[in-house]
Amino acid sequence: MSGEMRTSSDPSGGSRRSPEPAWADWPDEKLLDLRMCNLDVRIEGGDLEGRIAHLYGELKDSGLRFRPHFWLSDEWFTPDDVPGIAIPFYLAHPRLARLELSQMLEVEGGTPEWCMRILRHETGHAIDHAFLLRRRRRRQQLFGKSSDPYPEYYTPKPYSKSFVLHLDTWYAQSHPDEDFAETFAVWMSPESRWRERYAGWPALKKLEYMDELMREVAGKQPLVTSKERMDRLPRLRKTLRVHYKRKREHYGLEYPNFYDRDLRRLFSDTSEFTGNVTAASFLKRIRKGVRRKVSDWTGEYQYTIDQVLEDMIERCRELNLRLAVTEDQAKLDFTVLLTVQTMNYLHSGRHRVAL
Repeated sequence: MSGEMRTSSDPSGGSRRSPEPAWADWPDEKLLDLRMCNLDVRIEGGDLEGRIAHLYGELKDSGLRFRPHFWLSDEWFTPDDVPGIAIPFYLAHPRLARLELSQMLEVEGGTPEWCMRILRHETGHAIDHAFLLRRRRRRQQLFGKSSDPYPEYYTPKPYSKSFVLHLDTWYAQSHPDEDFAETFAVWMSPESRWRERYAGWPALKKLEYMDELMREVAGKQPLVTSKERMDRLPRLRKTLRVHYKRKREHYGLEYPNFYDRDLRRLFSDTSEFTGNVTAASFLKRIRKGVRRKVSDWTGEYQYTIDQVLEDMIERCRELNLRLAVTEDQAKLDFTVLLTVQTMNYLHSGRHRVAL
């Protein structure tokens, strides 16, 4: 057991010192074999508690009486007919966040701003459930029916003005319920200035309806008061290794690569450049920075982009390609190429729903 201590809140108004869990100092390989039910982490006493309090403050400022309940699970989700929100376990402890980063190359909701954006989105689902809003005819006319099949994949239209922009990858376009949750999140976001931001957009009608709807339910008690906590962390017996194996498979690629033509334009296999650095080693060196930049631009998961990169590096090795221009020029050109390939994936009809 590590001797390091961390402070957590105390109901009496003071604070208590909690020992770090035994696994806090374990290497990844050992930690991956731990069952999720044995993590023994909590929302209380950490950053998550403060972010939920912040969310409650935003709800109060919006005039809403509703407060969702929260619990830890293996991912972000709001179960059907439950006005509560599951938060992924890795946000409950820095060591678990580092493991998430090493396994998935990013930590979804890992910054205060990112976490609040997701919390607002999930609160949109929760309030939808709490007041049975999906049953309303006007809601169905504007957003579509909740009974529509929930896709495993969707094809976003980046230039559509019929949907708000809140989470990455044009997530509002994936399903009517996601459209509703995203619209709620934009409506509630402090200083979003949605009337100005979406002036002239068809999406403005959805925001205006959301404004009317929230004024109507503002001071009311929820119709659904279930406190169910589905897939609570203490009940999940799978190991972290199994969890991440399944998660990587979910966000994997399922389309063939057609990189050869573009790679040959960018690099060369002629004898003229035999003495130059290989394209494969060059791409390995710039991999992390380029991956992050393309993720920022496209909103795609870094893990997905990294798989495209891995395929390209392997193909460069097989084709024996080398740099034919300066490294700065090659980095710029390759960043453009990777962005194009990522956007092709987004438009391929096989884009995976994010949450």
